Amino acid sequence: MNIVHLTDSPFFGGPERQMLGLAIRLPRRVRTTILCFRERQSAVPFLEQLSAAGVEARMLRRSNPRLLATIAEIVAVLRTLRADALVCHGYKANLLGWIAARRLGIPVLSVSRGWTANMWQVRVYEALDRRILRYMDRVVCVSEEQAVKVRRAGIRADRIRVIRNAIDSSRFPGDSQGRTTLYGLFKVPVEQIVIAVGRLSPEKAFDQLVEAARLVTAERPATGFVLVGKGPDRQKLERQVRTAGLENSFVLAGFRSDVDELIRDAAILAQSSLTEGLPNVVLEACAAGVPVVATDVGGTREVVTEGVNGHLVPAGDARAMAERLLELLDDPARRRDMGDRGRDRIRSEFSFAQQSAGYEALFDELLTAPVVASSQHPRVRGKRRVESAPGRAGVS
Repeated sequence: MNIVHLTDSPFFGGPERQMLGLAIRLPRRVRTTILCFRERQSAVPFLEQLSAAGVEARMLRRSNPRLLATIAEIVAVLRTLRADALVCHGYKANLLGWIAARRLGIPVLSVSRGWTANMWQVRVYEALDRRILRYMDRVVCVSEEQAVKVRRAGIRADRIRVIRNAIDSSRFPGDSQGRTTLYGLFKVPVEQIVIAVGRLSPEKAFDQLVEAARLVTAERPATGFVLVGKGPDRQKLERQVRTAGLENSFVLAGFRSDVDELIRDAAILAQSSLTEGLPNVVLEACAAGVPVVATDVGGTREVVTEGVNGHLVPAGDARAMAERLLELLDDPARRRDMGDRGRDRIRSEFSFAQQSAGYEALFDELLTAPVVASSQHPRVRGKRRVESAPGRAGVS
């Protein structure tokens, strides 16, 4: 079967790692092609990673504001690839991909990772996205909690499937060479480091992490905090760090390609988000054997069990986060135990083998169900030819 993914990827991040990991672990009977929008030149590193892994990838020639021409190009590419199904990632891909797939009469599904509502433009796009999801043949949610949100948005329960994010534990071998790099980020030596990773944007609430750092360092001055990532909130966070007097304790490290090594040598990973689908960085920390202190939002509790492999705190409560961080900083044995339990959970519940099996079953399900097909592009699947079926348009 030929499966095409359409994505508006801004860089090689969590969702891109999920697409790549899935593509290389699906059985050979499933051929995967990744299709990116042209205006995202920052997607080039993602395309390079795909190429290195032997996964076919293409960049569209057309883009905004020529949406009709872009849709026509998507249709042409899908026809050339003889696509059996289209998987859409993000609201732009959902809208344009849904139109293109319907023109060809092939199944179309969306992967729902969460909504941020971090500015009014995004809220408008996400409102449109929730509407489009109602017309998808299937919606894949990355966590049970995201599935609850999708159902509340009006998507029929029989079209929703939960297939969790996955992680390759081999990315985090036991021996590490990153300690020198991580500790070398500080001008003044520190004894223990709390790391956080994510886009510097409002929904990540890193201002709460800075406040938690202020409270922690007031009691444990030799503790360092490293925040890896870039985004629109950087200048605001820099001012907050200076105002709090944390210049020697809190490092804004920017975007880095060695995040795996940095996480592996941290004492704790902190997540301060206001909303999440199923956070990849929490999976990464657990796979690395690093305990987590995270806000209890979205699918985070599906990875972190309170007191087992980390702690969960209320969103927006910097003091609660600081208290949990101090507890773990003072108890190395507890940290090691939590890290071991987190690593075990990842291996047993969040492997790419489990994820690929879920997607393979979903693709088989879709390709045996009737969908709307264009008379110009009938599909032949096995012994069954799917012709025009106006009664099954996949709409509510």
